[in-house]
Amino acid sequence: MLLKVEPIKRDECSPEEWEARVDLAAAHRMAVLHGFNEGIFNHLTRVVPGRPDRYFQIPFGMHWSEVRASSFMEVGIDDGKVKRGAGDVERSCYCIHAPIHKALPQAVAVFHTHMPFASALTRLEDPRIKEIGQTEAGMLGKIAYDQEYTGPAFEPEEGERLAKVIGDKTILFMANHGITTVGESVAAAYDRLYYIERASQVQIYAMWTGQPLKKLSEPVAEKTKNNIGGTQYYTGLSPAERHFEALKRVLDRKEPDYAE
Repeated sequence: MLLKVEPIKRDECSPEEWEARVDLAAAHRMAVLHGFNEGIFNHLTRVVPGRPDRYFQIPFGMHWSEVRASSFMEVGIDDGKVKRGAGDVERSCYCIHAPIHKALPQAVAVFHTHMPFASALTRLEDPRIKEIGQTEAGMLGKIAYDQEYTGPAFEPEEGERLAKVIGDKTILFMANHGITTVGESVAAAYDRLYYIERASQVQIYAMWTGQPLKKLSEPVAEKTKNNIGGTQYYTGLSPAERHFEALKRVLDRKEPDYAE
């Protein structure tokens, strides 16, 4: 059975819109390479540049390894209707993402996955990332923890609830469920997705030893949080943007059709 898709051509888009499509397609492809995806579910979305009433979403049924810049539909944030392109709107994507896009200024991009290590932590009574290393300490103050799993998200009220839980944070641990990251760009949201999974993986490995976890002192943890990435030493692109550009260069060698 063929998937209903109506590709959007590059010459039909503004340069800003096409760049956003390329970045979002790259995020889908890299998520497959990094093992972040789960079947045809989970969702990576971004507000359409210049159109705060719409966001990009792939047609339901498309595997992330198939995604190209031309694949995305534009979906109405207020009504969940396809405004451009063709395909089915996966209901839980709309009900989680649209309210978060609408409510939070830092949520230009919203990425929701069931990544194995971070999702494993959401199954624990205490899912918190511990201050046991540099990467973990760098995330202090950026993570919100939702303690209430309410079932599949088929009503926008669930996304509204999650937006309130996130507040001014950029990473959400969803109890018994998965992870959501938000960012002012695709690069920022993906960088957070990548590093929260790495931090979760290392923490689980450390927990597997059965030995006591060696926590950083409060002053060192605070210093690390404030200086992670060494942003003050560089001009131009942020560390997250440099990371994402590097990942796109990997794709340019392996799967260049993502940018089509």
